[in-house]
Amino acid sequence: MKNLNDILYKSGLIEVAGDTDIKISNVAFDSRKVKKGDLFVAVRGITTDGHLYIKQAIERGAAAVVCEEMPAVLKDDITCVKVKDSSKALGHIASNYYDTPSSKLKIIGVTGTNGKTTIASLFHRLVLLTGAKAGLISTVANMIGENKETSRYTTPDALELNKLFNSMVENGCSYCFMEVSSHAISQYRIEGIRFEGGIFTNISHDHLDYHKSFDEYLKAKKKFFDKLDKNAFALTNVDDKNGMVVLQNSEAKKYSYSLKKKADFKGKVIENLISGLQLRIDNRDFWCKLVGEHNAYNLLAIYGAAVLMGFDKEEVLMLLSSLESVEGRFEYFINDNKITAIVDYAHTPDALENVLKAITKIRTRNENLITVVGCGGDRDKDKRPVMANTAAKYSEKVILTSDNPRYEDPEEIIKQMEAGLDPVEKKKTINITDRKQAIKTACTIARPGDIVLVAGKGHEKYQEVKGEKKPFDDKLILKECLE
Repeated sequence: MKNLNDILYKSGLIEVAGDTDIKISNVAFDSRKVKKGDLFVAVRGITTDGHLYIKQAIERGAAAVVCEEMPAVLKDDITCVKVKDSSKALGHIASNYYDTPSSKLKIIGVTGTNGKTTIASLFHRLVLLTGAKAGLISTVANMIGENKETSRYTTPDALELNKLFNSMVENGCSYCFMEVSSHAISQYRIEGIRFEGGIFTNISHDHLDYHKSFDEYLKAKKKFFDKLDKNAFALTNVDDKNGMVVLQNSEAKKYSYSLKKKADFKGKVIENLISGLQLRIDNRDFWCKLVGEHNAYNLLAIYGAAVLMGFDKEEVLMLLSSLESVEGRFEYFINDNKITAIVDYAHTPDALENVLKAITKIRTRNENLITVVGCGGDRDKDKRPVMANTAAKYSEKVILTSDNPRYEDPEEIIKQMEAGLDPVEKKKTINITDRKQAIKTACTIARPGDIVLVAGKGHEKYQEVKGEKKPFDDKLILKECLE
């Protein structure tokens, strides 16, 4: 139990009705999870407003309420605290409740459109290999040391985040590597967290269903670096045209990485094969098992951040060379007929182009590239025709299919994708709504030596249709079909 006075520190308190010198059992912002003696924080969400559920929270036993608007009728035995912004307040309250765990860890936040999962996951693995204990918060999984937990969101809510940080501290972790999504930044899920450093990967068309414009999306990413303090570092990809823009107002110590320009951490791709990359970083050559220029950027970012954190340069390069690809990120296998099958999470135009470019650079052109791709429902519609066009530009055959249609008609999504194709591109395109059948068809078409890319879902083990998540695994289906 915690004293309410203590957990309200930095919450932006405006007005109080009732006694704040009381004990709080727990903190909740979902009224359905409130229990006797809890503090309920009324947050204004995307689909509903927590203020509508204050009465319900009190009925379930809440001892205190934090809100932006005081209830019309106040109960004598319930403490009501008015704050300027309850979403921001929740971040600080969560941090205070768990005794500011982020101050006891060296937390590195990774943000950008593509590369977040790979950088955070591989960085976590690298630090474990040094013998240190570290945590991971990512799209694929949350980890406390070697212990893996299922991840529901790229960046969890403020309460869940601080609970995870607290578990990491209790389990002896010194570091945490986490993806920081634009949604999390905009919704103040990372409010109250102290970051050791931040990494910017790149930015391209994504999440415009939520942010409404690219400028708003960029501002969300930039806000993360604006919040870093002067003792933190900010490492940015200067090969991205917005790489320096996101650091403009940051008080953090600024550093850069690049494959093409002058930078604090300079890299160069020497050789790019299906078996891996030969890279030169800071005039040192090494071999790694990851494929493609986009992964060269990811490895360079990890190297730069690791050096800034005090790790030995030679040890970092040695450990980078031992790392395997992250699940669902350019995972490949070659069957007995020499057909190369690749699964990748690429679900944005830029990510898809990166993967297709990587394949183009390692292929001989004596084979066909068959790409299976779809677009998610209830998400940014503008990228759909671009995704189809990108696939057609690099592939001999394209199969447009369903991704996670959610509550949309998958056939309508495919029609919108098809709008990005010219008559020539349409001739090499097949529309197959059933994703499993689309993958099977790609495998049937493939001849010895050909390449089959299945893009969009990567590590996901489900397909979301009308609110139901049905078991679905691209990699498993690909293996079944090709075996």
